[in-house]
Amino acid sequence: MCSLTSASGRRWDGSRVAARRLRALRVAADSPTRLLRTARPGSCRDCGNRIDWYARAHGRPVALRPQELPTAVVPASCRWHVHSGVAHPAGDGTAWCRIAHPALCPARENAAPLTPQLTGLRRRLAVRTRRLVDTGAFLPPPACPPPPVEAAVCRPARPVVRILYGRYLAARPVDGIQCVAQTRRRHRCPSRVLAPNAPAGAWTLMSATAGRGRLALPAADMAVYDLASLPCAEQLRWRAQRCPAHAAASAAVDLAPPDWEVFDLLLHHRLVHDRLPAPAPAPGRYRERP
Repeated sequence: MCSLTSASGRRWDGSRVAARRLRALRVAADSPTRLLRTARPGSCRDCGNRIDWYARAHGRPVALRPQELPTAVVPASCRWHVHSGVAHPAGDGTAWCRIAHPALCPARENAAPLTPQLTGLRRRLAVRTRRLVDTGAFLPPPACPPPPVEAAVCRPARPVVRILYGRYLAARPVDGIQCVAQTRRRHRCPSRVLAPNAPAGAWTLMSATAGRGRLALPAADMAVYDLASLPCAEQLRWRAQRCPAHAAASAAVDLAPPDWEVFDLLLHHRLVHDRLPAPAPAPGRYRERP
């Protein structure tokens, strides 16, 4: 009996064996599902180019360019390195480093001057974006003009959500929070946590300086998406960041960590909104709380 594999790098029929590149993995100690931290491939919503999502030390994800670059062509403030599946904003002393995709995204304005090598790379990404648009593989987001001052609306990009009498900071608007469960095809569930067939919370004004030792703000109230009136199971579903279908399926694992961040008035006071989102729906949907 002979082995079907060979040390020469070829299969029994003579075809070449493709060597798989090893990926850095790390088990999140605070994850109940023992989630492995690794790069999650994706595409930029602004330019359509490929990106890799990595978790940072404090849990927030960052979009990095998939390929490494020579350290000499990347400014020190733009260098990233990955260790044990976690991205760190600094160089690791080697001749190669990673760079965040927003610094090269052709759909965004340059916040800092780039080196000639990075400028050429950004130009190549712009050419690839044009090819994706021409072939119909990518549809750029529509450019919306800024609303006039008198018609400006308040729609927090990172709203404060009240779950189980605790305040959490969301990573995106309430209607854009995506389920973190894994589907049968091993992709992230595209459903939203705010489902049309599930009870929803209500926007309310709460005291921003409630409690002793809080930071004094010019505004006494802050807009909070309150879920305290929902059943406990619904609030647990929101905190686990799952859609109603995957909340009922306890066997489904998480493909990404929840995006919640504990709200700290001292750290997040710039994200506080002192008025309710507009335009308001039918009367009785919003309630104000002293």
